[in-house]
Amino acid sequence: MIQMRKMLLAATLLTGLIQPIAVMAAPNEKADRVDTIAHRGASGYAPENTMAAFRKAVKMKADYIEIDVQATKDGKLVVIHDNTVDRTTDGTGKVSSFTLDEIRQLDAGSFFGPDFAGERIPTFDEVLDEFRGKTGILIELKSPELYPGIEEQVAAALSERNMDKPANEKIIVQSFNFDSIKTFHELLPAVPVGVLTSNKNDLTDEKLAEFATYADYVNPTQKLVTEELVNRIHDLGMQISVWTVRKPEEVEPLLKAGVDDIITDYPDYVPRNK
Repeated sequence: MIQMRKMLLAATLLTGLIQPIAVMAAPNEKADRVDTIAHRGASGYAPENTMAAFRKAVKMKADYIEIDVQATKDGKLVVIHDNTVDRTTDGTGKVSSFTLDEIRQLDAGSFFGPDFAGERIPTFDEVLDEFRGKTGILIELKSPELYPGIEEQVAAALSERNMDKPANEKIIVQSFNFDSIKTFHELLPAVPVGVLTSNKNDLTDEKLAEFATYADYVNPTQKLVTEELVNRIHDLGMQISVWTVRKPEEVEPLLKAGVDDIITDYPDYVPRNK
């Protein structure tokens, strides 16, 4: 029903029958609070996209952890942000040039500090198995155009664990690649999906109406966020998760704008209630 309502609203906007201001706003289910999403885990306190960072985020009571998923040379899903291993490990080369066994030999913690030496690049399965039920998981399909079929792989991993059902509301999948998100939505329509953007041209009334036909979230960089944008996104029945907060003073303007979620390296910067 929610998806159908969103589609009707979006179609109305696209055909120009009414102006955006005339759309009846959907209730904001989280109007009294904002969710904290730990960006690549609590990456201000531990090496990003490692189990140490995810465990720290859970300890800090983040509502979600955000993870980046890519694929190895032998088609195994791993959690790492960059398309290469150079910045965050002691290795060099593209993620896709390593087999799983090879990439698991890399040190993914020493770049952050000696206390984390020996941290490994986790597999997607490991993250799902340890953290499902403990915290929400925001899954970013990172550069999915490099990994044909990754949408099906992620969908299968969720389905195998019964994490694709509406009752599991704390799984969200997002990407900068809108076609990839459309594909994933077709595979698992009950799992909320979001579109990531740093381009203001993606935030016109027409583009938002198009997103509303398949997406549950519009997730822009904080530099593009205004109260007016938040209201337009909410009017189309979608929510807004904003990235990436790295300074305490960046939080309050986002709260005043009425965002739903704040993606941050420092989960303790975001108050538990608005």
